[in-house]
Amino acid sequence: MKKLIPSYVRVPLIFAFVFGALEYFIDSGDHPAFIKYPMVSLFLVVFLFLLVAIEIVVSAVDNVTYHMLTEEQRKQLEEAQSVSFTESKWLQNLLKKMTRSKAIEQEADVMLDHDYDGIKELDNVLPPWWVNLFYATIIFGVIYLVRFHVMGDYNQAQEFDQEVAAANIEIEKNKLTSPKEEITLDKVTLLTDAASLAKGKEIFTNACAACHKPDGGGIVGPNLTDEYWINGGGIKNVFKLISEGSKKNPTMVGWAKTLGTKEVQNVASYVLSLQGTKPAGGKPAEGEKWVEEAAPKTEAVPAIATDTSKVAVK
Repeated sequence: MKKLIPSYVRVPLIFAFVFGALEYFIDSGDHPAFIKYPMVSLFLVVFLFLLVAIEIVVSAVDNVTYHMLTEEQRKQLEEAQSVSFTESKWLQNLLKKMTRSKAIEQEADVMLDHDYDGIKELDNVLPPWWVNLFYATIIFGVIYLVRFHVMGDYNQAQEFDQEVAAANIEIEKNKLTSPKEEITLDKVTLLTDAASLAKGKEIFTNACAACHKPDGGGIVGPNLTDEYWINGGGIKNVFKLISEGSKKNPTMVGWAKTLGTKEVQNVASYVLSLQGTKPAGGKPAEGEKWVEEAAPKTEAVPAIATDTSKVAVK
């Protein structure tokens, strides 16, 4: 029997729809559901097999039914199938109900007196779907007017505040479920373990090497391997500059929001580990020589705090 959509189009469409629905509704993280869950793959294989089997059975039934028809019934069936989709009766009836247009033989009933160079005007009624849509917009407008302007429901500003509040709640929930370590300027310390320095080197290579060279010798940015610093050395100053950026040099932007403070500490520690490496082709020294303040040896002697408000890193 003739079908509107052939089987070689229908089967892939149905399979693609089911496949997309499974991927949408099954939470499989970063991997597709049919890879992460073997049962999903098994279901898809069985489902595809059933689709093909159903098409084969239906085709066989149609074939048997056709051979059981009489010659007259076969001719009637072939005539019905020879009519194109656009010429089918049910489609024509549907269009007639939606448009309420007059047939060519009935145009005299809606003909107006307007005549310009043989062009005459018809007074056809508006399509029902358009009229109903117009009425629907009027009803919607009345409900909207009463709800928001008469009853005083929420406005756009309140809706925005509600959405922001809901987003902040979700952010806090995420922080609680996956807390991220935050390093502040007063708590930052120099890291010397291999894992932290390796992580710092990886970030430095990807984000900083373009200006400072992979070995820290400096290109656009200054040399990070000598004892001279433009904005002050030491872990606190280096951490502060990488976190907040440099007001003197717009090219040196703050990385705390992009990387996270823990990662900034790793990078700052790696930068300080480059001291004294003396790479070939390094830039000349810039700034002033930095001498790390020694820790107090006794409690009687107060520690001299470094004024980080006036310094930043290279």
